[in-house]
Amino acid sequence: MNHQIMKKYLIFIFFCATFITTAQSKIMFSYDTAGNQVKRELCISNCQASKKALNEIKETEVLVQDDLLKFAEGDDISYYPNPVKEQLYLTWQVENDNMVKSLEVYNLNGQILETIAHSKTGNNNQTISFNRYPTGVYMVVLNYKNGDPKTIKIIKQ
Repeated sequence: MNHQIMKKYLIFIFFCATFITTAQSKIMFSYDTAGNQVKRELCISNCQASKKALNEIKETEVLVQDDLLKFAEGDDISYYPNPVKEQLYLTWQVENDNMVKSLEVYNLNGQILETIAHSKTGNNNQTISFNRYPTGVYMVVLNYKNGDPKTIKIIKQ
């Protein structure tokens, strides 16, 4: 009889323990400044998101080369920030006198939203205001003097 009471008591303790313990499991995601997922981890309990401030936008005067994003490795076009909230800063290298003659902003429907003529000799940067555009994805096309265009995908927050 004592053995049956002990068995019922252990079963009761087991069920109580399963209801008392609470484990929170979450999947936490980390993103780079371009909005690409770079890390995914499973948290069992006491999960806290990293407090790294990716949303701090620097002024163009204090940008360093490491802040600028490249469209492709070895590319001569750099831009900051992506995703953009207000203004996009672009800079590029002029090679063989192949200057950028214009910049165009397109939405994903292919509609041209803005054309910026760029005929300044010796100037290899441009700031584009995204204030008037709604949240979404945009294409910025740099048209070079030799006729070759280069396209960059920009996310507007």
